[in-house]
Amino acid sequence: MKFLIPLTLAAALLGGCASMSSAPAPAMASDGVLVGPNRMTLYTFDRDVAGSGKSVCNGPCATNWPPLMAGGNDKGNGDYTVITRDDGQKQWALKGKPLYHWAKDTKPGDKTGDGFNNVWRVAKP
Repeated sequence: MKFLIPLTLAAALLGGCASMSSAPAPAMASDGVLVGPNRMTLYTFDRDVAGSGKSVCNGPCATNWPPLMAGGNDKGNGDYTVITRDDGQKQWALKGKPLYHWAKDTKPGDKTGDGFNNVWRVAKP
């Protein structure tokens, strides 16, 4: 009987951890590419270094390529991580590569930024 309480407590703690890891992903697959919650195509930038925790697309670049923003309390999950931008805001990354939208995509399914300046790529699952 004295072992029942610690086992019950351990099970409750593990159950809580499992529910934390099942947070929804910040992106989903659609038509072979990743899209954000707004169903708009997501992109990666070749000049970003995977795993650096940084985005090199800031200022005017980020106006044209809006980052997929993360909330202040969002935490990474699986292949998704949260990086801190130069301005202190949080951004989602996939496998260490920051994720962006393209300002000239006007509707879900648009992929007009793919290959732009030979450095922007659609993000793939």
